[in-house]
Amino acid sequence: MTELDTSDFRTLITSVFPHLTASVFKLSAKSWDSIAVDVDDTLIFKFPRHLGAERALVKEAALLDIIRPSLSMAVPDMRIHDGPPIFSCHAKLEGEHLIDQDYEALGEGVRQRLADDLARFYAELHALDADRLRAAGAAAIQPWQSPAVVRAKALPLLPADIQRFAETVVSDFEFLPPDPYGNVYGFFDGHGWNMAFDFRHGRLNGIYDFADSGFGPLHQEFIYSNFISPDLTARIVAAYEILTVRRLDRRRIAIMTGFHRLSELAELADDPANVEQMIRSAANWAAAAARLV
Repeated sequence: MTELDTSDFRTLITSVFPHLTASVFKLSAKSWDSIAVDVDDTLIFKFPRHLGAERALVKEAALLDIIRPSLSMAVPDMRIHDGPPIFSCHAKLEGEHLIDQDYEALGEGVRQRLADDLARFYAELHALDADRLRAAGAAAIQPWQSPAVVRAKALPLLPADIQRFAETVVSDFEFLPPDPYGNVYGFFDGHGWNMAFDFRHGRLNGIYDFADSGFGPLHQEFIYSNFISPDLTARIVAAYEILTVRRLDRRRIAIMTGFHRLSELAELADDPANVEQMIRSAANWAAAAARLV
């Protein structure tokens, strides 16, 4: 779809929901795939920006219809409106993003409750019927860049003092055996920008954006919380092991965390708008991880 401003979205939305004519509309988020519009701080409308995004949005709604009844965690109750243009609507999950600085300010009890809630979310998600999810459109998650591409495009962009450590991570990833638990249907996007965290009450109110969900290696599910804090990841893993009686490999998770950062850098190495941010992300990870070795 072509770029629209708030007034255009107001017209599109109120043509379907005339009772919202007097509401307050604001752009909530813009990604490569969709534009989100917040209405009265209670409703979220998502407008796909291209045909592939339209298909992904329809698939996400279908998957959420299967996922939602089986989860203790709140997720969007998304409804698709055929348009044209196609768009979705769901009640907004109340809460804020949870980033690293916010996590550092949380108390011990709040941190543990957050980890327990996320561990339960993953355990319940991984137990869903795979065949039913495939029938609804779930497929393999997006693959990462290859080690060869990462070596060629990402490593030369890193500061010299961490290039050797990053190369070790690439080599370690290259020789990882297959995941001992195989592939599962998972979220694979569990960073704090997809969370609705209630800071006042110290609890996670919900998780959203299942566009990247699908089938992938079980251990990969646990890398994304490292964007918030390795402490949170460690707590999630420990709680998940108790719930599922699966023993997770912390070293595998650490290697995959690092390679994921480097893969993202390689993917955007030729994108001037985003490459500096990816360099900082990879460099910050490498500097912190190297201190732990």
